[in-house]
Amino acid sequence: MENNNAIYVTRSSIPSYEEYTEEIRDIWESRWLTNMGSKHIRLEGDLKSYLQTPYITLFANGHLALETVFTAMNLTGEVITTPFTFSSTTHAIVRCGLTPVFCDINPDDYTIDVSKIECLITPKTSAIVPVHVYGNICDVNSIQKIADKYNLKVIYDAAHAFAVEYKGVSSANFGDASTFSFHATKVFNTIEGGAVTSKNSGLIPILNRLKNFGIQDEENVTHIGGNAKMNEFQAAMGICNLRHIDAEIAKRRVIFDRYAERLCGIPGIKLSIPNGDIKSNYAYFPVVFDRYRYSRDEIVTKLRAENIFARKYFYPLVSDFECYRDRAGFDSSKTPVAKYIADSVLTLPLYGDLGADQADRICDIILEKD
Repeated sequence: MENNNAIYVTRSSIPSYEEYTEEIRDIWESRWLTNMGSKHIRLEGDLKSYLQTPYITLFANGHLALETVFTAMNLTGEVITTPFTFSSTTHAIVRCGLTPVFCDINPDDYTIDVSKIECLITPKTSAIVPVHVYGNICDVNSIQKIADKYNLKVIYDAAHAFAVEYKGVSSANFGDASTFSFHATKVFNTIEGGAVTSKNSGLIPILNRLKNFGIQDEENVTHIGGNAKMNEFQAAMGICNLRHIDAEIAKRRVIFDRYAERLCGIPGIKLSIPNGDIKSNYAYFPVVFDRYRYSRDEIVTKLRAENIFARKYFYPLVSDFECYRDRAGFDSSKTPVAKYIADSVLTLPLYGDLGADQADRICDIILEKD
């Protein structure tokens, strides 16, 4: 049971009860609950406009978005990715019969180290799957140059990058496709949900069939598809939450800036602050404890003693998961930067309704001396 006095790493943003119930009122009249109804169509249009992307299709969750886009692109063999990610990225690759080849991350923003990609490319490589981490955008220009040179697809896991822009370009518009998660823990949520964006108009009809059992029309099934459709209640939540997304991000920025003010410049504490080219969504506040007087795990214990629940995110590294322990290529020693960051990073509580006084309390605990 949730402790109302506890501070958790995040708290789902939701509209008022009245706003949501008003939004879903006409569902009772139409009885159209799923299969791309009016709410689904409206949310796609709203998101297309908000994300400034030409094409988008919605999914029941972000993981199915990943699996489906890999299938739609007919990827084979190996894909280059990073182990510093949520389990979904690697699981989707493996579940689609592909082999992940892990590239290390850079020590500044924790995205894929582009200087190490080319040496991992083999005749079996079909794609690069980089991950935007904590709202930090990968080196998209360098990645695209490599992909063009070797004729590879680029699919971004943009689960952390909703509403983020790089030099004025939406995170939805890089590579061949980008996938988003609209899980309840994200800056923007549809309770559960996800999406794929792309500049390729031809990809969207394939995705739409694959997410609906491969059905083209009442009499034709053209693909071996699954069921990954977003329902109308999810879409309605998204419609409501999108109305408030800019205000939510603005409130998050206040807490982000408070953390930065209190913790910046402290020996042994390393922060990841977006550079001037990034319009951030302030989704996460990662802190790396690098020879600080307390270890990351000691900080976790100190916070939990005060009913504050930060998250070791991402830990453990995907390549250290028990389910991959005996698989060839899953060796965390080959990605030492990712291994070190996974063992040292802690994301602090961050959400729009978190008070500045609560952020100060968290900083006081981190900074207190024995």
